[in-house]
Amino acid sequence: MSEVRGGAAPVSCGDSPGVFGPERSPVVQGWCPGALRPMASGDGLVVRVRPPGGRLTQAQAAGLAALAGAHGSGVIDLSSRANLQLRGVREGSHAALVEGLRALGLVDASVAAEARRNIVVTPFTDAAADALAAELAEALAAASDLALPGKFGFAVDTGARPVLRGVSADVRIERLGEALLLRADGLDVGRLTSDPVADMLALARWFLRAGGAPRGRGRMAALVARCRPEGSEVVPAEPAPEPVPGLVAQGALVGLAFGQMQAGTLAALAAVGPIRATPWRMLLVEGVSVLPRLQGLITDPADPLRRVVACTGAPHCPQALGPTRALARALAPQLPPGCLLHVSGCAKGCAHPRTADLTLVARGRGYDLVRAGRAADPAFLSYPGTPDALPI
Repeated sequence: MSEVRGGAAPVSCGDSPGVFGPERSPVVQGWCPGALRPMASGDGLVVRVRPPGGRLTQAQAAGLAALAGAHGSGVIDLSSRANLQLRGVREGSHAALVEGLRALGLVDASVAAEARRNIVVTPFTDAAADALAAELAEALAAASDLALPGKFGFAVDTGARPVLRGVSADVRIERLGEALLLRADGLDVGRLTSDPVADMLALARWFLRAGGAPRGRGRMAALVARCRPEGSEVVPAEPAPEPVPGLVAQGALVGLAFGQMQAGTLAALAAVGPIRATPWRMLLVEGVSVLPRLQGLITDPADPLRRVVACTGAPHCPQALGPTRALARALAPQLPPGCLLHVSGCAKGCAHPRTADLTLVARGRGYDLVRAGRAADPAFLSYPGTPDALPI
């Protein structure tokens, strides 16, 4: 039994010498990778593909799977903004990968246009919502004056009830009966709009004029905490519960452990139907009435792996101070229903920036345990090694 420091009785844990990186502060990049501007990681380049409207045709999904295997490790991550990240891409293969993505219609005209097209769309959409998302993407591509921070984003959440409230976005469009509501993230009211695309861009420009991005960084919620745009007075609709794996009106929702899959899994799903990416570590396979039964998919809402969130961790992320996913997988069966464990490789907490019931943070010397907080919050317990049990 390893020593545990904190205000509770010792918890059994096993040391894993040699797996932790040196204690250091994580580097905040302030931007997200793209297809044209990849990010270096411990396993090669990370290339983020932003499917237009969050949707992949069967041909696009199959082509993307083939490119992931040909130019990378074949590992694909689903991001919290419903994008797909190809991992392990080799430096010498990046140009060929971009050409392949361009042939599939999955590349923007420039790095700047790619960065601005930071849009998450409800997967429970209709033709009107798809058209709105496409119009917004076109307007953002043309808005060369809009120098937004790299993490600034837009949400088109116009299904019957909002489902994207827990997803990172700064400017939101939601449905309110037959009308559309424009809302700045961080405000519990908005204003009705008859020209949603123009009003979304206008709100983004207000954010910049009001000083929301000093030194090129900043988010809407932080700005509206000290000043707010005019005309925000309409109360939005109540959100729907976060979806779970299973059949829905649009098709089949299938989960991915830690939001990660092999290229072969994507190829197999592409043979079944068109795919919509979601921000909940799930894919929506459209137009099917039977859940796909493929290895690596989560189809049971009660699966313990749905109770854990973990980033890539060491050694694949150079910021991480320790491994994460094997630990999260081992601890998942201990968690009762409704309890969420976040295992983070560093204090940034990229995989789950919000609070979790329990958060384990690699610190270079072991792991810290945070209760009802974020990865950067003060620890409740400290483990000098790798824990094999939690104080639940």
